[in-house]
Amino acid sequence: MAVLPIPNPSFFNQRLQPPGMEQSGKLDTLFAPRSVAVIGASNRPGSVGRAIFTNILLNEYTGTVYPVNPKDRSISGVRSYSSVQDLPESVDVAVVVVPAAIVPEVTEECGKKGVKSLIIISAGFKEVGPDGAVLESQVTALARKYSMRMIGPNCLGTINTDPQVRLNASFASQMPLQGSIAFASQSGAVGEAVIDYAASEGIGFSKFISVGNKADVNENDVLDYLRSDQQTRVILLYIEDIVDGRRFVDTVTRVTQDKPIIAVKAGVSPEGAKAASSHTGALAGSDEAYNAILKQSGVIRVETIIDLFDYARAFAKQPLPRGNRVAIITNGGGPGIMATDASIRYGLRISQFSEATKTKLRAGLPKEASVNNPIDLIGDAQADRYELALQALQDESVDCGLVLLTPQAMVDLKKVAETIATVGPRTGKTILTSILGLTDITPAVEVLESNNIPHYVFPESAVPPLAAMYEYQRWVTRPRTQVRHFDIDTKKAQEMISSAKRARLTNLPQDDALKILGIYGLPVIKTESASSREESVAAAKRIGFPVAMKIVSPDVIHKIDVGGVKLDLNNEEDVSKAYDEIQRNVMSHLPNARIEGVLVQEYLTGGAETIVGIHRDPKFGPLLMFGLGGIYVEAYRDVSFRLAPIRELSATNMIGEIRGSKILQGFRGQPPSDTDAIVECIQRLSQLSIELPDVLELDVNPLVALNHGCRALDARIIITSDTAL
Repeated sequence: MAVLPIPNPSFFNQRLQPPGMEQSGKLDTLFAPRSVAVIGASNRPGSVGRAIFTNILLNEYTGTVYPVNPKDRSISGVRSYSSVQDLPESVDVAVVVVPAAIVPEVTEECGKKGVKSLIIISAGFKEVGPDGAVLESQVTALARKYSMRMIGPNCLGTINTDPQVRLNASFASQMPLQGSIAFASQSGAVGEAVIDYAASEGIGFSKFISVGNKADVNENDVLDYLRSDQQTRVILLYIEDIVDGRRFVDTVTRVTQDKPIIAVKAGVSPEGAKAASSHTGALAGSDEAYNAILKQSGVIRVETIIDLFDYARAFAKQPLPRGNRVAIITNGGGPGIMATDASIRYGLRISQFSEATKTKLRAGLPKEASVNNPIDLIGDAQADRYELALQALQDESVDCGLVLLTPQAMVDLKKVAETIATVGPRTGKTILTSILGLTDITPAVEVLESNNIPHYVFPESAVPPLAAMYEYQRWVTRPRTQVRHFDIDTKKAQEMISSAKRARLTNLPQDDALKILGIYGLPVIKTESASSREESVAAAKRIGFPVAMKIVSPDVIHKIDVGGVKLDLNNEEDVSKAYDEIQRNVMSHLPNARIEGVLVQEYLTGGAETIVGIHRDPKFGPLLMFGLGGIYVEAYRDVSFRLAPIRELSATNMIGEIRGSKILQGFRGQPPSDTDAIVECIQRLSQLSIELPDVLELDVNPLVALNHGCRALDARIIITSDTAL
């Protein structure tokens, strides 16, 4: 397959390099140094020090490289120096390949010599345990002392294929081809596998960066650098953890305005949710939260390394589609059906051709051919039929095209590929292709790839990248809404939380939780607390019948499970009986429960039960959740997440993303819910999550969505246990 070339600067509609953007020089000494020292360079076959030095030397690095080794006079025929202090100049970057125990000493020497940056290949740091972590902290402190930026430790190294640099400062087995894709990986082993895979597919890199333990330079620094890197058009990430979640979101949100980021996020599991005390906390510990954060930031998340490159090839070679209407051209019915099904599954629309386009197709195609979409040219189609069909992409109803070809004995595959490569780009539309099969198709595939037409082995493999390109185009051109600010008595809410902390409470009484919601303007249902049968009756009379009654106890999380809820109480007798029954039920299930009384609330009927909530993630900060509510919320897991603060459009999108959104739109004759009211509630909770940092978890469940407005029936707020005020 052909090497991925660097696209024309005008591609992506000039968005990749906005006016005024200049190349950042902060990390240039790491990735584009004028001089390099390899400390630990070696003549010993099979050693990492030998691999790195020869990679730099033999791949035509354009700068100066110095081997440092006190035992050998020369390394690979190049004069060796006993110490970095003996070098004739202060180098831009030192690549450190020595035992972990002496890395601090070497770092100090580099700092005194004036070395600007470090790539520490050596392993044996925090990845091996507490002692290694202490050693890593020492190295990091020394690097900061001398203002040296540092990659690693425990990394594969870095590679820059720019012809003006050509630096392979890694122990990878080969130098990647030059290209427009940058790859940054937390795992050196994954990085090595990626380099090998890319070479087998003829895929080139602009930069390859193994960040290792991220003691200094992390994914945020790398992304900022790649944003302004002239050689990079697409950024690929393999990440296992994120150092600074809030900065990550801010960084990738900026970068994705200019360049697509495609990521594999590994190591995500729901284990952290085991100790959660709320529905929101339990669900926010799952992979769905990471999905939402990446999506909110414009990052395209994929599941596998192969997906990374399937998507990257499309982004690197083709312009973004203006919409999601796809035309499918094929010489076989089966592949056309496969492509159609996949397109619909991934959110693309099958375009409807104009009558003028159909007329042109009928005039030049056999009567057996189909001029509808998919266009079926039938099995013996040669280049002339494909040329005619490709002209259909110029139809105003078409935003992008999938061109499929099944090898037939009578078909000249290479000539068809040449036609696709010549005619396709003239349409100005996004085009992906699939020649089905693996035998005798190489010449045709080479024609396509060398002309910037990505090829996929099967049609359904081409559709996800095409859909991702459309979603990214929507992200870049999305309307911008603002974070709405509400006039709130924040001090009053903070005083309530401070009072609870002084009382050493971590779970706010429900009436206090509802009061805080009321302070923030959420439409809380009429509620009164009562600690006796008589008080309950009096409260019910003030509220007005019918009412509902709920247990108040810090030891009861799910009230229905212990018989702690009674509904539709229509008179004083109902209220008295309900009070006694709730007491008996709770004591029967939880004999040691602390019962503080009951809540008496107006009884609301109708509407759709939803849930809104907050979970304060230790890496990212407050996450907002929305979904269908009730007792089965954790079973259905039909929820969406966003990171606060949230904009109005994001709040609206949260509602549309859940599978149950159709219920809120009005289902089977039911009136539609007032989603605008829910959007405002989400925005108000967003403000609460920012202004009340002691709130760790919050559930409003249910928030009943009505035809006009919505009402909060129940609330749970978990706060920090820190008593310092």
